Amino acid sequence: MLGGVVVDTTRGIEATSDGDVVAHAVADALLGALALGDLGVHFPSSDPEMEGIDSMEVLARVVRKIEDRAHLVGNVDVTVVAQSVRVGPHRDEIRDRLAAVLRIDRSAVSVKATTTDGMGSVGRDEGIAVAAAVTLYR
Repeated sequence: MLGGVVVDTTRGIEATSDGDVVAHAVADALLGALALGDLGVHFPSSDPEMEGIDSMEVLARVVRKIEDRAHLVGNVDVTVVAQSVRVGPHRDEIRDRLAAVLRIDRSAVSVKATTTDGMGSVGRDEGIAVAAAVTLYR
């Protein structure tokens, strides 16, 4: 699952939540933008409520935390690093889902993908990485 969209039905991420690495990266970037710590501070994996939780719900909760501090999301830029997972066919749906949860226009959501050209654990298709950058405004 990436940004609330199933992109591969044959494998997934092992995680406490549903393992949506895009939602988690964006949520961490939002928390970091206001120096509020990371997801583990706000949603510890030791909390039974987190078991199997929808990561887009976690992202929505983070957005509310941001809004409670009088900030709004300006834009989001996401880069998925994966060897064989293909983002392109799902890009528009990922952007739509992220925009809805973030309460911003789809034009303010960028989703890109790259590979490591076979290098490292991601290049061996043993995992996936995501980098996210956000801007906030008052």
